[in-house]
Amino acid sequence: MAAASFSWQRAGAGLVGAIVPALVIVLWQAATSLGWVNPQVLPSPLAVVNKWIEYLLPLQPYHAADGSWLAWAVSGELIVDSLGSLYRVAVGFAIGAGLALPLGLAMGANARAYRWFNPMVQLLRPIPPIAYIPLSILWFGLGNPPAVFLIALGAFFPVLMNTIAGVRQVDGIYLRAARNLGATGATLFVRVILPAAVPYILSGVRIGIGTAFIVVIVSEMIAVNNGLGFRILEAREYFWSDKIIAGMVTIGLLGLAIDVAMNRLNNHLLRWHRGLEQQ
Repeated sequence: MAAASFSWQRAGAGLVGAIVPALVIVLWQAATSLGWVNPQVLPSPLAVVNKWIEYLLPLQPYHAADGSWLAWAVSGELIVDSLGSLYRVAVGFAIGAGLALPLGLAMGANARAYRWFNPMVQLLRPIPPIAYIPLSILWFGLGNPPAVFLIALGAFFPVLMNTIAGVRQVDGIYLRAARNLGATGATLFVRVILPAAVPYILSGVRIGIGTAFIVVIVSEMIAVNNGLGFRILEAREYFWSDKIIAGMVTIGLLGLAIDVAMNRLNNHLLRWHRGLEQQ
């Protein structure tokens, strides 16, 4: 009964959250239908949906001689571009977080490592990844490598700073209690410090993925010849405003899906934290 009640509460919360987007779409459609805005500048929601479907579907009709139906079904520009962007996000984030996590743990747990690396980290952290675009192209040329480099930079610092904060802000009571029970060295770190820092680390991961998704769009506009960012820039060149908005909506939907997935993963991994095990 409690689980059913909770499910209804979540469904109700989802419906409430859909009210504002629905109102925006209704007002948007009314403004375009009444001629208050130029449809070339701001197309109607229906025009955007039609373009989104056209963007999703394969460019050519299916012929059995061309290969499998599944390969044809996923050959639409939208699917190809989305997969290309997600691939770059996954690779870049894996590199950035993979480097940031051990460095953050070391800087958080070891005062000497913190003194050595913190000045360089604080010097580089304020520089936005976009500022590295000229250097990334100079170093890596065009294509995936510069995009992955920029995404890794975008993901690196959120994960690093949250990891450092998580390790350094472990409650001293936990440490003293563990030492009184005989925990030292690696045992203290693995059994006390790391679990206490996990909420911070996962928050950094969530922020890092969001940043990586922002950076991939910018990098695709500059250095890559496919992906959602590239397609939006291409649509701007031809003044296809409906395709621009369709691409933006796709980015929003993918970002929302990633954030929801990360939130559920966090809740699952932290079900012991703050009573989340009851959800």
